[in-house]
Amino acid sequence: MTTALLIIDLQRAILTGLAHADRQSSIDARLDAVAARLGRMKHAAEASGIPVILVQHDGNAGHRLAVGTTGWLFRDEIAPRDDTLIVHKRSCDSFHDTDLSERLAELGVDRLIIGGCMTQFCIDTTTRRAVSLGFDVLLLSDGHTTADFGPLTAEQIVDHHNRLLSGFDAGSRTVRVVPSDTVRFPMN
Repeated sequence: MTTALLIIDLQRAILTGLAHADRQSSIDARLDAVAARLGRMKHAAEASGIPVILVQHDGNAGHRLAVGTTGWLFRDEIAPRDDTLIVHKRSCDSFHDTDLSERLAELGVDRLIIGGCMTQFCIDTTTRRAVSLGFDVLLLSDGHTTADFGPLTAEQIVDHHNRLLSGFDAGSRTVRVVPSDTVRFPMN
């Protein structure tokens, strides 16, 4: 199998203003921990010659991820190198109206390691779509996060999606949910 690391929407303002004041520091700490893990994983993948693809949400004017704003930029932990592949999207699905499928085909990739934000939107949608398009997925159980949503805390949402997506399949392609510290490079 040929593997690529796909980091979705780990942008500076991804969770800005989405939590109640009494929960924002917890949400921020969780995001910082995920960003640190994904940063270490990105550097390890690059050092091993594993392709890294960063997905960047292009928000409209006034959105917290509006194109060209500070909030739209990638977090420093995963700052792109000159050779880092970047895919721009405008929906929860990293494959929808993007060139992600074509780039993965050019690289011969058939397995994705997925992490980033936001769990119930872009992580869930992209993970399911990847499997249906013929990719095996390693979803990093501690490598994605979100903000509280309705009555659910971020922790509950992440836990729910880890349980829900574990073993999700489409034909012979499946999702395995694994802790980031169990992933070792090189994998190809």
